[in-house]
Amino acid sequence: MRILRRSIVLFATAVILLPAAAADRLTVVSWGGAYTKSQMLGFILPFEEATGITVDVLEYAGGIEEVRSQVRSWNVRWDLVDMELFDARRACRENLLVPLDHDTLPPAPDGTPAREDFLDGSLLRCGIGNVVAATVVAYDHERIEQAPASIEDFFDVQRFPGRRGLRRSPKVNLEWALIADGVPREDVYRVLDTEEGVERAFRVLSRIKPWVEWWRSGEEAIQLLETGRVSMTSVFNGRVFDAVQRGETFAILWDHQVWFMDVWVIPRNGRRQEQAKAFIRFATSTESLSRQMRHIPYGPVRRSALERIDPEMRRQLPTAEENMVTAIEGDAQWWAENLDRLTDRFERWLQRPVMVPRALPN
Repeated sequence: MRILRRSIVLFATAVILLPAAAADRLTVVSWGGAYTKSQMLGFILPFEEATGITVDVLEYAGGIEEVRSQVRSWNVRWDLVDMELFDARRACRENLLVPLDHDTLPPAPDGTPAREDFLDGSLLRCGIGNVVAATVVAYDHERIEQAPASIEDFFDVQRFPGRRGLRRSPKVNLEWALIADGVPREDVYRVLDTEEGVERAFRVLSRIKPWVEWWRSGEEAIQLLETGRVSMTSVFNGRVFDAVQRGETFAILWDHQVWFMDVWVIPRNGRRQEQAKAFIRFATSTESLSRQMRHIPYGPVRRSALERIDPEMRRQLPTAEENMVTAIEGDAQWWAENLDRLTDRFERWLQRPVMVPRALPN
């Protein structure tokens, strides 16, 4: 413990240059549950110890509406936000975020500059990548009679009866609907880019709509499975790992996982921007990311951190070779351009009356 504390202090001294009148608190917004736990143990508690700054962590379910409201009113209460990549692109385009200098990020332990150590696409004008996660299908292998083998099985409530859990968002749901309807994964966004493709995806979703429980957070998704309200659900892969560690008999279907990246962003007009930048430098160091990955199987965005992950944990990452066979990369740019339009359409679709078939599977 002394060695860890000494290394943290040395690291903080080397890369975190705080102003003399540094504020003693930061408000960080993240995703709650197992993910926030991994951040607390990976770098938030060490950051507090190294700097004396108290970090208050709030939970949210994504989106940029609250950031937009705070920035435009100059009443910024969130110092940092852990955003999905497509939301970070949208918020940056709206001038809601602070531009970040990538040259201030600490190098890898062997001296490799950060720009060369971070994965391609993880350094944005207004954001710094932290993890690669995935939306997958999860099920309880002790409660289900027949385990699903494909995304098509998730949409087949006759052969695989039971309720389904899906995130209340068009993202991933539309991609999976097209895959289940026979669209090759490499053509998904080309098809979604047409009115006919969007209609096709909603028709597929309509077939299972009567059996869907909608969730907004990863914690809600896991609770649906824990309580037996659904037989299978979409969920973030790290949440499944955490539940299994607690004794749940859950399993992951990796078929057509949709992987995505999260990034750290700083809202404009905040009062603690320098402290927030210091936090990002600390949180995205090789040491911090590799510590975080001891507690959750999300892929770190630094190559040097990936090298430090235990081999057993590495096999559970979305980026593990065996898990990437049919994987889809969530197209952040496409969703940044189309999310608002499709979310409005998705919400209108949700409000339509549900036509329940006479022969309702259990």
